[in-house]
Amino acid sequence: MTDLVFSQLTDVFRIGLIIALVVTMLRTAPVTGRVLPLACGVVFVAVILPTTMPGGSASLTQAILAGLVSNLVILVLVLGIARLVSRLRR
Repeated sequence: MTDLVFSQLTDVFRIGLIIALVVTMLRTAPVTGRVLPLACGVVFVAVILPTTMPGGSASLTQAILAGLVSNLVILVLVLGIARLVSRLRR
């Protein structure tokens, strides 16, 4: 399971999707809020990637659970960077 999470943490496509999710959330936050779009986006990316690009010996359930963990880690890092950038812009 650790190897699966680590491989997902280094997946460039997954990282790009989470970055796009945060950018979209920041632009639409006054209308849609922050928590619900982020939660839905994290779950969406965790489910859609293993179902459309199967690979490896892990089951679909394991891949989705590992995806949720890795997406949350990536999301925390991207949100931290976004907050740092917004503070530096002021």
